Amino acid sequence: MTGPAPSSLRPEHPVARPLAQLVAEFGLDARGDLDGVEVTGAALASSVVEPGDLYIGVPGRNAHGATYAAAAAEAGAVAVLTDEEGAALAADSGLPVIVTPDPRAALGAVSAWIYRTEENSATLFGVTGTNGKTSVVYLLNAILGQLGVVSGLSSTAERRIGDTAITSKLTTPEASELHALLARMREEGVRAVAVEVSAQALSRHRVDGIVFDVVGFTNLSHDHLDDYTAMDDYFAAKLELFQPDRARRGVVTVDSDWGRRLVEQSRIPVATLSTSPGSDAEWMLTVLEETITHTAFALEGPDGRRLETRIPLLGAYNAANAALAIVMLVESGYDLDAIGAALERDGGIDAYIPGRAERLSGERGPVVFIDYGHSPDAFLSTLSALRKVTEGRVVMVFGADGDRDTTKRTDMGAIAARGSDAVVITDFHPRFEDPASIRTALLEGARSAVPDLELYEIPDPRAAFRTALSLAGEGDVVLYAGPGHEDYQEVAGQRLPYSAREDVRLALREAGWL
Repeated sequence: MTGPAPSSLRPEHPVARPLAQLVAEFGLDARGDLDGVEVTGAALASSVVEPGDLYIGVPGRNAHGATYAAAAAEAGAVAVLTDEEGAALAADSGLPVIVTPDPRAALGAVSAWIYRTEENSATLFGVTGTNGKTSVVYLLNAILGQLGVVSGLSSTAERRIGDTAITSKLTTPEASELHALLARMREEGVRAVAVEVSAQALSRHRVDGIVFDVVGFTNLSHDHLDDYTAMDDYFAAKLELFQPDRARRGVVTVDSDWGRRLVEQSRIPVATLSTSPGSDAEWMLTVLEETITHTAFALEGPDGRRLETRIPLLGAYNAANAALAIVMLVESGYDLDAIGAALERDGGIDAYIPGRAERLSGERGPVVFIDYGHSPDAFLSTLSALRKVTEGRVVMVFGADGDRDTTKRTDMGAIAARGSDAVVITDFHPRFEDPASIRTALLEGARSAVPDLELYEIPDPRAAFRTALSLAGEGDVVLYAGPGHEDYQEVAGQRLPYSAREDVRLALREAGWL
């Protein structure tokens, strides 16, 4: 019998460090006896504490983390790091208490010290942008594997070291988990790591204590304006990754004003990449062929360097993601000719990206893709790619996040309507919002864009997908956007089991297509 899947990947052989040394090196205020106390890990939640951990109690939305110091002690924590308010709450835990004004801001540097991150010799890649981050991380990982490099990744979908993987809860893990992951990777002999870096990760100190060797920027478009008051603020959060304390070099896609602005404001050396003819970017991508099964492209760089290859993925936007991954590898020191030789040997980039324009249908019937895209720009990229390779109808089914950026919903509905022959609007993650009001905004956007659109409103995603499938036949495409790799639907504070991938396969079998 196997036990429950781990919630994080930690080093199997942690090295203890004296807590008194941590206090001395960081100039922290310690209360209680530190004599002989050694720390082997760090935890931000009492539920994941392991024996030897330093428990970090930070102020939360509903309660201060230090409230759970006693539970952390019971689980084996050896001390608490918190603020003045937390110190009072943790006083009865029986543990030494270390006080700092902002424990969340200190978490990255402290975790790096505990897990000895500076001893990690692996090449570190970080990828940011609104769309494409996950894909670039998987493409990096795939190419590294084809080069014979032992690599690992951290993405929205999973944290992975070789064949060992766990499901992700956040796009970028909390700093304590990320540094533990890097320490485990060091044990496993990982030589390169690709990390998806969200804007929130930069704003909330999740990648503190890490200096990436190369960082990449995909694009910036309307999203997350529930977290950031305006696009300028959202951009400023991304820009933080292109600073000397975060990264050594960068690669920026400059097809947008945001990319060009990032190049101007970056404080690290950057290489530029474009898909636009006539651009003065150092690297130029040209799409050679687009089909429903693959995309071929050429990448040309300085000094006449050139590479031609293909990806088993849909669309020019995925070719751009692959090009970004390749240029990032070159910027880190890998030889373009060696990359080209490995890819030619294997017939292209051997990549699988869970839930990103992932084809789930067989050889018969409509072609069905499931995709994690849940922003206007993501819809536009995928639908545009599908139109180029589809002779028949395009049917789209999607919903929108509740309790998240409401300002993008009308645009999502409008873009879906313009790019599809029929649209089915359903529930995604309504969370604590009224799902009917979410659907109404999407419906209004669709109707305003295409008044005579074939449009359906079906709240249950299972019924919604089956309706979409019934509208399509041979030569048609069904795009189910939103859920991607996820295996739940969040409703009123509960995560209800729902895997869109499994449901799509079931529906295809029911329809006789699989």
